[in-house]
Amino acid sequence: MSDPVQIFDRHALRLHRDRAAARLVDHDFLFRETADRLADRLLDITRRFPRALNLGCHGGEMAEALVGRGGIEHIVHTDLSEVLARRAGGVAVDEEFLPFAEHSFDLVVSNLSLHWVNDLPGCLAQIRRILKPDGLLLATLFGGDTLIELRRAWMEAELAEEGGVSPRVAPFADVRDLGGLLQRAGFALPVADSESLTVSYPDAMRLMADLRGMGESNAGAARRKTFTRRATLFGLVNAYERLFAQPDGRLPATFQLITLTAWSPHASQQQPLKPGSGQVSLAEFIANDRPLRDQPP
Repeated sequence: MSDPVQIFDRHALRLHRDRAAARLVDHDFLFRETADRLADRLLDITRRFPRALNLGCHGGEMAEALVGRGGIEHIVHTDLSEVLARRAGGVAVDEEFLPFAEHSFDLVVSNLSLHWVNDLPGCLAQIRRILKPDGLLLATLFGGDTLIELRRAWMEAELAEEGGVSPRVAPFADVRDLGGLLQRAGFALPVADSESLTVSYPDAMRLMADLRGMGESNAGAARRKTFTRRATLFGLVNAYERLFAQPDGRLPATFQLITLTAWSPHASQQQPLKPGSGQVSLAEFIANDRPLRDQPP
């Protein structure tokens, strides 16, 4: 058997998070915003989730957002970075190899972590396995339109200075694919929805400093691993400003947020009707409806 495709360098990601841990509080605004949005989803759900797993806890932003919500009595915090996990009072866990027993949790939440998983279908299948029947998965991850401005500016700068381009921003999943991945993993009632959050910066260097500070620098396996030329870096700054500067001079950075909501199967859940069980045929419905639609306005 061939080795699985490595889209992301998980070792590099761990190092990025370890380095970011000391000053994460200075750069965690995006984690906090998305954690609040994700936790708000529990307000629309009447049932309780006594035992929860926080998969990819970062600096504890998700844990704070969950306080008093969902009827959570016990929560396990994990992160790929042992430094971050220890600060949250949790354990270091690789999302690609979940060490929990079957049916361990009523709820699994993951805030901006799963977009770095190489085998996302396999990870989702593991999450379904550790969820109790009728357990809930809530996750937010970056989508493919994240940092589209930075991608374009890097491309312009590298073409101008070096005559070619390299993958400066990691690839992320498309929202159209993620609903199918949830179904493939065996989840019931899967939903994947998307929204965009735009953050403005005074310059491109401040954006990249924030990405480093969050531990979200490029960890793509195919990323360029040599130092960036000074001219190329200046070219990036100029291209970003030339292409995207707003009237006030600030630069937008787009983050596409994809939220996954799915349930572990249970007999009590709403089920689709069996094929052929309908009481009215489509042809009869159309025939009865036609006179109404054909009437003049």
